[in-house]
Amino acid sequence: MKAALITVACMATALSSTASAQSKVPAKPTAKGNEVTLVCEAVYMPARTTWTRTVSIGYDKKRVRSVKIDGVPVYTFAIQETVILTAVDNERIQIDTAAQTWSSDFRGQATAMGRCERS
Repeated sequence: MKAALITVACMATALSSTASAQSKVPAKPTAKGNEVTLVCEAVYMPARTTWTRTVSIGYDKKRVRSVKIDGVPVYTFAIQETVILTAVDNERIQIDTAAQTWSSDFRGQATAMGRCERS
């Protein structure tokens, strides 16, 4: 009998919290951040091939919030003044947003240098 009363009390609490959650006014959506897209032409050595890499940088008024390279969000990135440091697969990438340059390396096997343009 005591277990049945506890179960009924728990269900009543859950139902009242669900009803109050449904009656609340939804919160205002936050202000959408901005996004800058850079298109980088990187020349990979020693093969001497040129790849076009697209970098999307999402930010708000305070800081950079997200980085995507070729449409793939990076898991982590670091900022050093105007340089974004990140990695995708085995490629370590440095993007200088002030100088608009791309540099990267595949763990010493190949390197890339290039310029970027804002699109």
